Amino acid sequence: MAGAVLITGPKACGKTETAMQVAKSHVRLDSDHQARLAMEVMPEQVLSGAKPRLLDEWQEFPEIWNLVRHDIDEKRAHGLYILAGSAHPEEKSRLHSGAGRFSVMQMRPMSLFERGWSTGEVSLQTLFKGGPVASEPVCTTIGELAEKVIIGGWPGLLRSTYSSSAKFSRDYATLIAEVDISRVSDKRRDPGKVFRLMQSVARNISTEVSIASLAADVRGGVGGFKEETAADYLSALERLMFVENLPAWSTHIRSSATLRQMVKRHFVDPSLACGVLGLNAEKLLKDLEYFGFVFESLAIRDLRIYAQQLGGEVRHYRDSSGLEVDAIVELGSGNYLAIEVKLSVAAADEAAANLLKFGATIDTGKAVAPSALVVITANGFAHCRKDGVYVVPLTVLAP
Repeated sequence: MAGAVLITGPKACGKTETAMQVAKSHVRLDSDHQARLAMEVMPEQVLSGAKPRLLDEWQEFPEIWNLVRHDIDEKRAHGLYILAGSAHPEEKSRLHSGAGRFSVMQMRPMSLFERGWSTGEVSLQTLFKGGPVASEPVCTTIGELAEKVIIGGWPGLLRSTYSSSAKFSRDYATLIAEVDISRVSDKRRDPGKVFRLMQSVARNISTEVSIASLAADVRGGVGGFKEETAADYLSALERLMFVENLPAWSTHIRSSATLRQMVKRHFVDPSLACGVLGLNAEKLLKDLEYFGFVFESLAIRDLRIYAQQLGGEVRHYRDSSGLEVDAIVELGSGNYLAIEVKLSVAAADEAAANLLKFGATIDTGKAVAPSALVVITANGFAHCRKDGVYVVPLTVLAP
């Protein structure tokens, strides 16, 4: 057990409520005027209180990190502090290593399973073990799934209806653009251009769009938006955990193709993409091609949550021949799943063929073969095809 727990995650994902379940005292450094004054004249006072003490939005004063670290060293005790933050401090902030003193807990919005919208009939663990899978046919319609995408995985909307939830993500993004992105690094950024950049990322969700293309897209709407400015804005959005890109995966392959290293663009929750574009469920259903990209991002969100519980990570694969795989879920052991995401089960044949082609490229003399090849769909039922590829609806999946 460590001296402190660091909880990271985007705004409104439930960090404070979770921490308050165990904290015996707390201070909110983003809104407590007295605490902010104390940080200027007597910062040690902020640490005073019953333990464990919650220091909420600690990144407002990055120097707290070292104060906590020194106090843990002095007291040589466990469970003294909980640090919760919805932004990573600037890289220029000099934070000494918390190794041995801090344990880290990353939070994201809720998955479909946590939300009660997945039956959990098939677990990621079962897929890693190559076990048999089965489920009842999915009863969630595409229209109902679209509504669930719009609502997102935000705990504060658990008891809200679709109609009252639809506005949440746009308001969330607007607040990020107008307030948080400038405050996170004490640098003024143009809210209008920030929001247009968000819209450009949303239009290119689940793709490897370059920063240059995003900048050009924004520039076409407002002019005077440089590539380095786009990179700066994106970096700030990543620090706010609003954008969470999907990195590329690499391993040993037999072919002469080279591996691509570009990230895929995602939000921490795909509801944010719909919010910044002003999309409702009806509009999503009118553009099923775009809905497919949003559904892929929904699957990536849930896979990240499930993989984290297994100590794993999620990446994507693409090589210079054009062969790509939507998600590689890799555990610390090196075992991994190769996953394609398709909105319709009718596309399972094409997806399965692509996965089998990917499996054949792996040089098993230098790397392990995938534990399983999986097609995630929005409908149908869980089963294993004759070619050994699993088909699993997202709404039956669990950790």
